[in-house]
Amino acid sequence: MKPVCCLLYCRPGFEKESASEIMHLTQSHNIQGYIKAKPDSGYIGFYPASPVDLTEFNDSVKYNEMIFSRQSLFVSEILTSLPPEDRITPLLASIENMQLSFNDVFLETPDTNEGKQLSSFCKKFSTPLTIALERKNLIHKKSEWRLHLFFLSSSAVYIGVSHIKNSSAEVMGIRRLRFPKEAPSRSTLKLEEAFKTMLNEKEQTHYLKNGMTAVDLGACPGGWTWQLVNRGIRVNAIDNGAMDKKLMDTGLVKEIKADGFKYLPEKTVDWLVCDMVERPMHIARLMTRWLTGGHCRYAAFNLKLPMKKRYDMVMECKEHICNELDQLDYSYKISIKHLYHDREEVTCIVLLN
Repeated sequence: MKPVCCLLYCRPGFEKESASEIMHLTQSHNIQGYIKAKPDSGYIGFYPASPVDLTEFNDSVKYNEMIFSRQSLFVSEILTSLPPEDRITPLLASIENMQLSFNDVFLETPDTNEGKQLSSFCKKFSTPLTIALERKNLIHKKSEWRLHLFFLSSSAVYIGVSHIKNSSAEVMGIRRLRFPKEAPSRSTLKLEEAFKTMLNEKEQTHYLKNGMTAVDLGACPGGWTWQLVNRGIRVNAIDNGAMDKKLMDTGLVKEIKADGFKYLPEKTVDWLVCDMVERPMHIARLMTRWLTGGHCRYAAFNLKLPMKKRYDMVMECKEHICNELDQLDYSYKISIKHLYHDREEVTCIVLLN
């Protein structure tokens, strides 16, 4: 299979950032191409200038290295006129031409108001399509590939595949989370999604243990603190505002009225978390001072992005953090992701080994 393009999903309004990172990735692997994108569409396409083998394309486009792209798949064909009386027959013909079997099938739409109107169609169409695929022996649980049908309308669809180890396991690349009614603010979902998306299950068990210690800079009213307390982690909550009373009643939170840029703990803590509204480089420097100064072992924080050159700013912040850690010969892992519950910001996790 030689894909027509690499299709990337993103938050509407972040098409330029998604385009910047795929261009950077492909050029670093000597794959030349161009972008097709519409503002606020929630997806972009990277079209190689010359045919690229599926395996080579997959090896070059690393999903875990992407920040602004929620999902990455390789499109074999674009159908624009599916007949409403029989959509399955032409779809099956195109899918069989791919000469692959699939672990699963995702029916998806752009994350836009227009796309959401197609969700009921996808739900109804999913069962008959899956039955048809199974009858053709195209579904095999041992397959390393996942089939994607990305619908722009009930008659227009991108047909593509993703490797299960090089893609999001969530439909549309979106991890759906329920807001915990006990949490004091909806910002809690940002940290929950970060932990569950950027740490695998083994890492969550290792790095988020009962009895650990943490500092939450700019904690009020306690959305991020709640996530830590819910895992049995003791937190120093740093803010001049008031913390949620129920959170304080847990006995796991110490409220400290202080400036988040000046406070330092008496001894090293396991986690530093921060969701303060401040210029991104200021936060990046603050987090780096904590990590290089031995004040924390791990950090999770958000970078609030400017209106322009958002991709460049994220890369500048990442470069600063990596340069500072490299100078001290630290062994570390850094992950940055524009999560579903983020808006004009990205979430970073840094783990010192």
